[in-house]
Amino acid sequence: MAILATFALLFAALFAVCCLLLAAFIGSLLYMVVLHHRLKEAGLRREEMLLSTPLPADADLPHVVVQIPSFNEGAVVRRGAESAAALDWPRDKLHIQLLDDSTDETAEMVRQVAAELRARGFDVVALQRTDRSGYKGGALHEAMQKTPHDFFAIFDVDYIPPTDFLRVCMRPFFAEPKTAFVQARFDFLNPHENALTEMQMVTLDAHLGIEQATRCWAGHPLPFNGTCGIWQRAAIDAGGGWKGDTVTEDLDLTYRGWVKGWRALFLTSVGVPGELPADTKTWLRQQQRWQDGFRHVSMRMFPEILKSRDITPSAKLAALLHLCMALNQPVLLVGVASGILAGLLAPSLVPLLLTLFVITVAWVLVCATTFLRAGHNFIRGGEIPPLEFGVVLMRFVGGQIATVVRSFGVHFRKMFSKPKPVVFDRTPKRGN
Repeated sequence: MAILATFALLFAALFAVCCLLLAAFIGSLLYMVVLHHRLKEAGLRREEMLLSTPLPADADLPHVVVQIPSFNEGAVVRRGAESAAALDWPRDKLHIQLLDDSTDETAEMVRQVAAELRARGFDVVALQRTDRSGYKGGALHEAMQKTPHDFFAIFDVDYIPPTDFLRVCMRPFFAEPKTAFVQARFDFLNPHENALTEMQMVTLDAHLGIEQATRCWAGHPLPFNGTCGIWQRAAIDAGGGWKGDTVTEDLDLTYRGWVKGWRALFLTSVGVPGELPADTKTWLRQQQRWQDGFRHVSMRMFPEILKSRDITPSAKLAALLHLCMALNQPVLLVGVASGILAGLLAPSLVPLLLTLFVITVAWVLVCATTFLRAGHNFIRGGEIPPLEFGVVLMRFVGGQIATVVRSFGVHFRKMFSKPKPVVFDRTPKRGN
């Protein structure tokens, strides 16, 4: 009995530690809201100043390569390529690369669209690979080697940049030449298609409007969002180039460049609409890929950040807290398991365990609600009334539970199967 009691106390202690860690991780979102309100005025003023930087005459503008990765996304290939061709930039300095790894009829469609645009006088090439080595990161890396130019505007194939995107987003590079990349804000083509897309809109608005904007304003590491941004070659090279050994090549390159001293800019005032997954299965697969990639990058970059002598202690702390968010699900799963075991071994501990659990859940809900509402108010001006927003919040909670359950199943199966190589599970697009 003494041994069982000892194990029960150990599991209870582990449960308490997990609750504290989760409270700290989620509490960082509340801190971001506070920091956002403190820095917003100065941050928006700086953004306005950078976007008012005059551009050189057209003859002196740099060449820009627009890169559009695709994989079996024929429904949106033509629209994506034509939106790139419609960008307002000197025709002789606008170059479009369609980076297609498709294995279906999309491949022929890409070749046809490229030929049609070339016939209209645009510099468009279809770079098609026979295998997906490195996935999106590999495609971006190979495409860079085929051009001598220094600026790369990257769009996932379903995003439709406004025609003045380059005229607006290239300006900061002339004001601050050491900018690694300029990231525009996602907007959405189908935010109110159903309950799932509305929940995603609210979640991504909070991520972009609160997390990304505030990191930029505070000088914290600013992750690239994988699309709707412009990189310059020097920053990519400094970070070691695009790599395909993680499924979040954007976050990976961001941190490798950041450790080398390159910084980035997030633009709250420039929105680029794209398509949100409208079915639960597709969305859950997307979330799993993002979570797996976040963990890959965290494990890779933790040692690099800690041993760097060029990063201040406060900047290291900001980076490590950000990367620690990758531990949310593992900590939650360990906490649930340890709490159940503690309760089974020592039923007398159940009231204490439940109290700690309820306090943690309440804290998480307060932080998440504040974070999501602040992002919605900032980006959308609070267009969803409070009562309706409460319903959206319930969907968010349900979505998080679903991702945890799916993740648990994925990791449980991995325990009893042979290790498999990393696979980039691209989110399919319907062309809405």
